[in-house]
Amino acid sequence: MTPSALDHAISVQNVTKRYGSFVAVDDFTFDVRPGEIFAMLGPNGAGKTTTLRMILDILKPDSGAISVLGGPITDSAKDRIGYLPEERGLYRDVPVLQVLTYLGQLKGMSQGEAERRATELLHHVDLGDNVKSKVSELSKGMQQKVQVVATILHHPDLIIVDEPFAGLDPVNTQVIKDLLYEMNRDGMTIVMSTHQMHQIEEMADRLVMIDHGHRVLYGSVQEVRDRFAQNAVIVEGQGDWAALSGVTAVEVHDNGREFLLRLAEGTTPDQIMHAAAVGKDYHVRRFELAVPSLNEIFIQVAGGNGTNGGR
Repeated sequence: MTPSALDHAISVQNVTKRYGSFVAVDDFTFDVRPGEIFAMLGPNGAGKTTTLRMILDILKPDSGAISVLGGPITDSAKDRIGYLPEERGLYRDVPVLQVLTYLGQLKGMSQGEAERRATELLHHVDLGDNVKSKVSELSKGMQQKVQVVATILHHPDLIIVDEPFAGLDPVNTQVIKDLLYEMNRDGMTIVMSTHQMHQIEEMADRLVMIDHGHRVLYGSVQEVRDRFAQNAVIVEGQGDWAALSGVTAVEVHDNGREFLLRLAEGTTPDQIMHAAAVGKDYHVRRFELAVPSLNEIFIQVAGGNGTNGGR
């Protein structure tokens, strides 16, 4: 059965995991749809890594149910998953191509197939000249790209990446993003855990946020942002914005190029847009709802908690 035929690539239902008296994940539920880019976010220690390890069958939940690629995870299902852990690990004193060929064989590829695919991907991420280099001879960013290649080498149906952009400069970040987009266009489902909110905002279709083991946000990126929208609009242009009926305050942003108009209760953005459009002394170049970024929402919801850095 292919992932496109499944209702869910991953289904986590009412899952709880304890370490002694500490509850790392508490009655946690979410689904990942086939073919989407799904983001998991939360502060350090919130339960993200524990959840990923349960999905991968590295840890067993104390209660609840997890389904991966259509059922309970099996050895054959594991071969259809590519996993990039937060704690990286490559054989440091072995040539890059040899490492990747070995890892590909562990996932069921023939030696020739693994070597051909590894060589192709290394060229794709600008490491074609390093196939014979030992891992220890590469920079941290180059090692990160080799680790990403190892994750997708066997063309998995499901890719789970934990902090995939750590240690990468902007150029190499874009290389990895383009590679993940390419894999997604080929039908792969991608689950991404990262603290880089702008990457989630740009790449993800949907997200779940966990805090202290509990689900606190869930839905499409736009739905989550809209849920936290202020009763305010942002405008660029000329006019006496404070004089518009229903505007309670005006904040000047971006060195006077844009204005945040806070609206009275009961006043809608449509009313303000209409008033500005018909007012002869107003000229509007841009008009949009004041919707916070994911970074602002993360700070608001997490509140700086969970900095113990473990699970």
